[in-house]
Amino acid sequence: MRLCLKITFPLTLKETRMQYKTIVLELLQQQMEMYDRLLKTRTLLPTLERYANQLRDSHLAWKDRLSRATPESGESQIASQALEIALKEMEDSLPSAFPPDDSETISLDEAMAFIRPHTPPA
Repeated sequence: MRLCLKITFPLTLKETRMQYKTIVLELLQQQMEMYDRLLKTRTLLPTLERYANQLRDSHLAWKDRLSRATPESGESQIASQALEIALKEMEDSLPSAFPPDDSETISLDEAMAFIRPHTPPA
Protein backbone atom coordinates (compact mmCIF):
# COMPACT_ATOMS: atom_id res chain seq x y z
CA MET A 1 0.00 0.00 0.00
CA ARG A 2 1.43 3.41 -1.01
CA LEU A 3 0.97 6.31 1.38
CA CYS A 4 -0.24 9.48 -0.31
CA LEU A 5 -0.36 12.64 1.72
CA LYS A 6 -1.00 16.19 0.59
CA ILE A 7 0.95 18.75 2.56
CA THR A 8 0.80 22.46 1.84
CA PHE A 9 3.83 24.65 2.37
CA PRO A 10 4.93 26.74 4.20
CA LEU A 11 4.18 25.32 7.63
CA THR A 12 5.13 26.66 11.04
CA LEU A 13 7.84 24.78 12.96
CA LYS A 14 5.28 23.17 15.31
CA GLU A 15 3.02 22.20 12.40
CA THR A 16 5.99 20.77 10.53
CA ARG A 17 7.05 18.58 13.46
CA MET A 18 3.49 17.36 13.91
CA GLN A 19 3.23 16.58 10.18
CA TYR A 20 6.33 14.38 10.30
CA LYS A 21 4.98 12.54 13.36
CA THR A 22 1.60 12.05 11.70
CA ILE A 23 3.20 10.69 8.53
CA VAL A 24 5.43 8.31 10.49
CA LEU A 25 2.53 7.12 12.65
CA GLU A 26 0.58 6.22 9.51
CA LEU A 27 3.59 4.36 8.12
CA LEU A 28 4.05 2.44 11.39
CA GLN A 29 0.37 1.55 11.53
CA GLN A 30 0.71 -0.02 8.08
CA GLN A 31 3.40 -2.30 9.55
CA MET A 32 1.02 -4.12 11.91
CA GLU A 33 3.54 -6.49 13.52
CA MET A 34 5.99 -3.70 14.16
CA TYR A 35 3.26 -1.36 15.40
CA ASP A 36 1.83 -3.99 17.77
CA ARG A 37 5.29 -4.83 19.09
CA LEU A 38 6.03 -1.16 19.74
CA LEU A 39 2.72 -0.79 21.58
CA LYS A 40 3.30 -3.89 23.70
CA THR A 41 6.81 -2.83 24.66
CA ARG A 42 5.72 0.78 25.25
CA THR A 43 8.29 2.06 22.79
CA LEU A 44 5.93 3.52 20.20
CA LEU A 45 6.42 7.17 21.18
CA PRO A 46 10.24 7.18 21.29
CA THR A 47 10.36 5.18 18.05
CA LEU A 48 7.82 7.53 16.45
CA GLU A 49 9.88 10.54 17.47
CA ARG A 50 13.10 8.96 16.21
CA TYR A 51 11.57 8.10 12.82
CA ALA A 52 9.97 11.57 12.59
CA ASN A 53 13.38 13.16 13.17
CA GLN A 54 14.89 10.83 10.58
CA LEU A 55 12.18 11.75 8.07
CA ARG A 56 12.67 15.46 8.76
CA ASP A 57 16.45 15.21 8.35
CA SER A 58 16.09 13.25 5.13
CA HIS A 59 13.49 15.70 3.81
CA LEU A 60 15.72 18.70 4.53
CA ALA A 61 18.74 17.00 2.96
CA TRP A 62 16.76 16.19 -0.19
CA LYS A 63 15.38 19.73 -0.35
CA ASP A 64 18.94 21.05 -0.28
CA ARG A 65 20.13 18.60 -2.95
CA LEU A 66 17.17 19.26 -5.24
CA SER A 67 17.36 23.03 -4.89
CA ARG A 68 21.03 22.92 -5.95
CA ALA A 69 20.27 20.51 -8.82
CA THR A 70 17.22 22.38 -10.12
CA PRO A 71 17.39 26.01 -8.94
CA GLU A 72 14.73 27.01 -11.47
CA SER A 73 12.07 24.90 -9.68
CA GLY A 74 9.79 26.53 -7.17
CA GLU A 75 10.28 26.06 -3.43
CA SER A 76 6.96 24.27 -3.04
CA GLN A 77 7.72 21.86 -5.88
CA ILE A 78 11.16 21.09 -4.46
CA ALA A 79 9.73 20.54 -0.97
CA SER A 80 7.09 18.15 -2.34
CA GLN A 81 9.59 16.18 -4.40
CA ALA A 82 12.00 16.01 -1.46
CA LEU A 83 9.28 14.71 0.87
CA GLU A 84 8.25 12.10 -1.66
CA ILE A 85 11.84 10.82 -1.92
CA ALA A 86 12.33 10.87 1.87
CA LEU A 87 9.05 8.97 2.37
CA LYS A 88 10.06 6.35 -0.19
CA GLU A 89 13.38 5.85 1.60
CA MET A 90 11.60 5.46 4.92
CA GLU A 91 8.98 3.08 3.52
CA ASP A 92 11.75 0.95 2.03
CA SER A 93 13.60 0.82 5.35
CA LEU A 94 10.63 -0.13 7.57
CA PRO A 95 9.95 -3.74 6.51
CA SER A 96 13.56 -4.74 6.98
CA ALA A 97 13.59 -3.26 10.48
CA PHE A 98 11.52 -6.09 11.92
CA PRO A 99 11.32 -9.22 9.77
CA PRO A 100 7.86 -10.82 10.00
CA ASP A 101 9.23 -14.21 11.07
CA ASP A 102 11.29 -12.74 13.93
CA SER A 103 9.60 -13.62 17.22
CA GLU A 104 12.06 -11.82 19.48
CA THR A 105 11.14 -8.51 21.03
CA ILE A 106 13.65 -5.84 20.21
CA SER A 107 14.83 -3.18 22.59
CA LEU A 108 14.63 0.55 22.02
CA ASP A 109 18.43 0.61 21.69
CA GLU A 110 18.26 -1.96 18.89
CA ALA A 111 15.56 0.03 17.09
CA MET A 112 17.57 3.23 17.43
CA ALA A 113 20.72 1.47 16.21
CA PHE A 114 18.82 0.40 13.10
CA ILE A 115 17.53 3.91 12.43
CA ARG A 116 20.85 5.75 12.79
CA PRO A 117 22.62 4.21 9.77
CA HIS A 118 19.64 5.09 7.54
CA THR A 119 19.81 8.82 8.26
CA PRO A 120 21.22 10.65 5.23
CA PRO A 121 24.18 12.98 5.70
CA ALA A 122 23.40 16.68 5.91
